[in-house]
Amino acid sequence: MIPMVDLKRQYNALKTEIDAAISDVLSQTQFILGPNVSKLEEEVAAYHGLPYAIGVANGTDALLLALRACGIKAGDEVITTPFTFIATAEVIALLNAKPVFVDICPDTFNVNPRLIEEKITKKTKAIIPVHLFGHPADMEPIMEIAKKYTLKVIEDCAQSFGAKYRDQLAGTMGDVGCFSFFPSKNLGGYGDGGMVITKSEDIARQIKMLRNHGSSVRYYHQELGYNSRLDEIQAAIIRVKLKRINQFNTARQQNAATYCVAIDNKDVILPAVASGCEHIYHQFTIRSKNRDTIAKALKDKDIASAVYYPVPLHQQEVFTKLFPHSTALPQSELCVKEVLSLPMFPELTKEEINLIADVINNAA
Repeated sequence: MIPMVDLKRQYNALKTEIDAAISDVLSQTQFILGPNVSKLEEEVAAYHGLPYAIGVANGTDALLLALRACGIKAGDEVITTPFTFIATAEVIALLNAKPVFVDICPDTFNVNPRLIEEKITKKTKAIIPVHLFGHPADMEPIMEIAKKYTLKVIEDCAQSFGAKYRDQLAGTMGDVGCFSFFPSKNLGGYGDGGMVITKSEDIARQIKMLRNHGSSVRYYHQELGYNSRLDEIQAAIIRVKLKRINQFNTARQQNAATYCVAIDNKDVILPAVASGCEHIYHQFTIRSKNRDTIAKALKDKDIASAVYYPVPLHQQEVFTKLFPHSTALPQSELCVKEVLSLPMFPELTKEEINLIADVINNAA
């Protein structure tokens, strides 16, 4: 069996250090907003060269609180991609704002900047580009559009911790960067967790208040907030892994290179890497008109694969009910029929990759 991700291998390699970190938290008995959360916030901020990082309960909350801190409210419109996990657009709708979907670039799977401007109205207040699968979105034209129309930019970096766009880390170019520490992520905990990074003192102050029931002074509440605090044990675990994130990402890149050499099937399109971008391969996602045949061949050999994502967001039932006049987005609608993500994690071996490639190469 070759799984999509094998967390046991990484845990076994780091077991002594991770167990010690957890034991230290238990010994200190500071479980909510303790010293590990504070230190992780400092370390993540330093990694990105920004002054502020705020730990929250999960990546979805990171996006939700970022939208709130950026002033998004009912009736506003936020431009984003339909080819992503639902959380990206879900948080927009939860604030009674409207997600406006813009089609993607078929090579990188990220939002197409050339199609954004035509979707801007007087109600548009922000753009959420997603650095999907670990490949950065094309941020320069996005930032130019945002500046032209005075829009906030909230980067969804849930799959891209350490990815680079023209030597700039994902999350550092917009007003806010939002991360997930879900266990399968490149930098993952052993439960839910999230982080928001920003250069704005005001946004950081707002998010700190919103994550803690709208309170900046205990028992005094300025706004309606949330209970969205990064868990101390998760922070301790993530701190162990953060020291190795560049090493982990390099291993993923090496695995991707091995895949690209080993896969030789004329019906398969390999992942692209745009000029000036550093892809960190949260997922290694191929395209093929014979996607289902390849997936079955892998399954028959006890090899995992996954379709991320089978339904674009503008066609999800929840959004067709809320926003029934969505237009067709042909690139996204084609991608969902062709994409297939293969096993990808730092500890994946060359032998396993070659086995996977052999199955793909011989799939009828």
